Amino acid sequence: MANGLFTLRQVNQAIRQGAWSAFNPPQFVEYLCVAGGGGAGATYSSGGGGGGGLLTGIVPVVAGTSYTVTVGGGGAASTVGQNSVFGSITATGGGKGGNGQTGNPGGDGGSGGGAGSQGSGISAGGQGTSGQGNTGGGGSPGPGVYGAGGGGGAGTIGLTGTTTTPGAGGAGIASSINGTVTAYAGGGGAGSYFAGGGFDIAGGVGGGGTGKYNANGVAGTANTGGGGGGTGLNSGVGGAGGSGIVIIRHPIAYADATSYSPATKTTSNGYTIYTFLASGTITF
Repeated sequence: MANGLFTLRQVNQAIRQGAWSAFNPPQFVEYLCVAGGGGAGATYSSGGGGGGGLLTGIVPVVAGTSYTVTVGGGGAASTVGQNSVFGSITATGGGKGGNGQTGNPGGDGGSGGGAGSQGSGISAGGQGTSGQGNTGGGGSPGPGVYGAGGGGGAGTIGLTGTTTTPGAGGAGIASSINGTVTAYAGGGGAGSYFAGGGFDIAGGVGGGGTGKYNANGVAGTANTGGGGGGTGLNSGVGGAGGSGIVIIRHPIAYADATSYSPATKTTSNGYTIYTFLASGTITF
């Protein structure tokens, strides 16, 4: 039988005709690589952390070759997330959120962090990485509910805060590579403080942490690459970013990888799936 990349229908037909050399190693695999989310800024009215960079696609692999898998950790408060890697594929860690009341801009990353609020002027959100994520929201000045920006997500930008409403985190992107539709790399919501009363600000779908009113920010969800939520406390702590994830799959008709530590192997919808929640290697 000829070499190449085949559909499941072609593989099944070849098996029925006796033309398939059973359990050949795959020549191509599909991947999802999500970096760790960025941590939100510190001090009240801080910007949300940016979602980790998200990359997905199909890449050739060579039988007998060991490929490095790195699962990036989420950033602590005011810290960028760590990169995730599969072979030559690198997803960039999410940008950090800006500190509140000092006008700190959001940090650059896979998706950019949201800017902190300030007493006057407008501070800028961090920039995302092309093809991986989006820009964080800017911060606006003013009394009352101080307008920090939400962290950018893999799917949409973080919202810019106003003098009355902090910015929500940008949405992530959904994938069904593991057999279940799951969203990844949402941005963190901005924190808020208001002496007369305030409210929490949602993180983006895909694990973005909630930005809190008069409380510490909520961390991004583990193994989604979500950005951390901002804090509303004067001496508060911004939420940490969520750790990343790497998922690899190939049609079930191909041979399993010869090693895949410390991944979990499952099957779904005609695919063999390797899910890495921590760093390791895989050999086909």
